[in-house]
Amino acid sequence: MHDAPDQTVYLDHAATTPMLPAAVEAMAAHLGDVGNPSSLHASGRAARRVVEESRERIAQALNCRPGEVVFTSGGTEADNLALKGLFWSRRDADPAQVRILSSSVEHHAVLDALHWLAEEEHAEVELLPVDSGGRLDLEALRASVERDPGSVALISVMWANNEVGTIQPIEDIVAVASAHGIPMHTDAVQAVGAVPVDFAASGVDALTLTGHKLGGPYGVGALVLRRELTLTPLLHGGGQERDIRSGTLDMPAIAGFATAVEHAVKAQPEYAERVTALRDSLVRRVIGAVPDAHLHGAPEDRLPGNAHLGFPDCEGDSLLMLLDARGIECSTGSACSAGVPQPSHVLLAMGLDDEGARHSLRFTLGRTSTDADVDKLVEAIGPAVERARGARIS
Repeated sequence: MHDAPDQTVYLDHAATTPMLPAAVEAMAAHLGDVGNPSSLHASGRAARRVVEESRERIAQALNCRPGEVVFTSGGTEADNLALKGLFWSRRDADPAQVRILSSSVEHHAVLDALHWLAEEEHAEVELLPVDSGGRLDLEALRASVERDPGSVALISVMWANNEVGTIQPIEDIVAVASAHGIPMHTDAVQAVGAVPVDFAASGVDALTLTGHKLGGPYGVGALVLRRELTLTPLLHGGGQERDIRSGTLDMPAIAGFATAVEHAVKAQPEYAERVTALRDSLVRRVIGAVPDAHLHGAPEDRLPGNAHLGFPDCEGDSLLMLLDARGIECSTGSACSAGVPQPSHVLLAMGLDDEGARHSLRFTLGRTSTDADVDKLVEAIGPAVERARGARIS
């Protein structure tokens, strides 16, 4: 009755989530249009109108000003633009501002950009510790800032962690930053649409989001940047996006992105309630099937759809492939470098040893997840863990 793809149980929504039908429609409606949004003729003006209306819709959904939405190619570009652009402009204004404070559990789009700034631009990067649930150590942040506030160029801490789902104490971090006039950036790629995100109320100065994590297309995102902040651009060209991000705008993708943001933010309360219940059921039932399995990350302050579980005496990668063979798709959440599975930097920062950091799987639920998905996982997990353990012993 079903063709093969319908059999797939997709539990990797944190990596990317299916596009909303309304976003597909919004994008498709403009794919045949001609007109560069920078052109002055009627077709160009029509394309520009779509871009500006999309900008206004996103601004309304996130409670920022339309002029604060800078379109990018996605989360990685927005993170790089925020970190490098802010560091350069702050250091140019005051050569003493060379320190960047961040957390040890950031996404690689932040960590690798910081590593580059340290290597190439002599930034002094401090990755602050987190507790066993993955929450930033606020005292360590405070002590680091107060040691020499005048030398801090910026602070960047993610809103919510992509691996273990822990939500960071953004309000407290902003309080430390703003007391010393330090700009604060947050990678909110996992947070928008999953938890309430209000740019103006949060007090952050720069916020990253992307389309494909919330039901929009790949390859489009935004950096929301407070108007008062100056930022050195990474790209030079036609001066689009307040001269911060040159390049012809992908108008159809922006239309799809705006539709997805609008929908995700509007549906957030209902989504969070439904998906949290589904996630709690998944955790409870998986631990029922594999009694020594355990949850990683903050039990309370976490993303609705995130279930990050450890399975002792298993290789996460083997377990992932065994589940994949049964049509259940999830992730280890760890980075693979040159095909060699590395233990997750997030789990190591939370105090797990190499073994603990390698035996984990991340199951992430989304808008299209169902009880039947959880049933299939629960049915498959026991035998898969048994086989994965058997493979290690033999």
